[in-house]
Amino acid sequence: MLGALDAGARMWQPSGAWHHPRIARLYRWRLPWAVCGYALLAAALVLSLPLLVQVAAAVLYPIAYAALLVGLDGEGRMAAWFLRVIEATFSHALFASVIPRVAVLSLIGALLFLALEYGVRRISRHRRSMRGRPWWVALGAPLDAAAAYAHFAGAFWATPGQAGQRAADRADASQRFVEMLADGLGQPGSAELIVAAHDLDTRRDVVFAVLQEPWRRRFFQTAATSREGEVVDALHEGRGLLMDALASALTVPLVSEPHALTFPVDSYWRGETHVLTDRPDGLVRLLEEVSAAGAEQVVVVSASAPVMAPHGLSSRRADPRAWLGQNLASQEAAAVRDAMTVLFDRFTGLYLIQPAHNPIGPLDFGGARDDRSDRDATLAELVRLGYEDAYAQFIEPVVGGSAEGVERPPEPVGPVVETDLPLT
Repeated sequence: MLGALDAGARMWQPSGAWHHPRIARLYRWRLPWAVCGYALLAAALVLSLPLLVQVAAAVLYPIAYAALLVGLDGEGRMAAWFLRVIEATFSHALFASVIPRVAVLSLIGALLFLALEYGVRRISRHRRSMRGRPWWVALGAPLDAAAAYAHFAGAFWATPGQAGQRAADRADASQRFVEMLADGLGQPGSAELIVAAHDLDTRRDVVFAVLQEPWRRRFFQTAATSREGEVVDALHEGRGLLMDALASALTVPLVSEPHALTFPVDSYWRGETHVLTDRPDGLVRLLEEVSAAGAEQVVVVSASAPVMAPHGLSSRRADPRAWLGQNLASQEAAAVRDAMTVLFDRFTGLYLIQPAHNPIGPLDFGGARDDRSDRDATLAELVRLGYEDAYAQFIEPVVGGSAEGVERPPEPVGPVVETDLPLT
């Protein structure tokens, strides 16, 4: 979306969105899951306090006894201190009243928070109606995608105040973005835009497009006959939906709350509210729409590096985020392979920019450990290497090499006349 405005540098430059310190905190646990997790952890620690004290005493008491035997603790103060700690742990005031009360209060606090969250989600007008077990309605999906939308949507405006205010009002931000994009259509540096997301209600993809004539007329006339309800003209009836498309594309399937998008009343869906999410393997569909829009050459950029030969495996990380990231990266790599294989004859040029090795997964915003080189890889390094790969794999061999076939002017025939003689 920034590339369509000729503002892609706001993403990869040192002061851009990918280098901001906030990037490492994206897709964290949602508040209901965090509250319940901390409440259960506090209750478990309080209830296990006597057992932990016993274990610590059993481990350290032989050390104190050995110190007593060799004369380092002649008066037995250390052993007496251990006995007092054990007696205090099992005292009636602590074991029978304080520990149970703290554990019960933490669990009651979590239940009250879930009850409040359940009420808010039931009466909220900005969400779809939900039914099911109350605890599942209150908990919802575990990961929070709202912070990712707020972060990247804020990259469209220069000052932090404008970023926070306009990103919150998605309709106003979408209209302003479409106005800037429409003013630049046809100008050097600007480009058309196609964004895709997946509608969980209709089980179909939704494509948001901003195109100029004559491609726009052909694209939406075809959509009206065969793909009605799947294509949204963001220049007209979908003018206020582009930021919703961004929020939907930043929603991780299964583990994030799907984004609720309300279609305009005069659109095909007549004001209905659908829930949308990302589809990591939707590259083939996206390239089909790009072909329908009239594109003849395509550059596909992917950060997922497939294993192309033996001896390329690494140890699996025992981290749910890493498991999810591995699944997302695998789906994207397979979708890239399918797209390059199935659609190779759809375009006159289909180019792929892809790293040979990338230890950073889709959710490793804080970096990751590279087992092959035994070092830590950072997101800033990945962005820099991607910029260099674009030049090494596309700009120099394709764009630079395309000038080799250009006809050159003939060499002058006749005596060579030197007009710049060296001074001696």
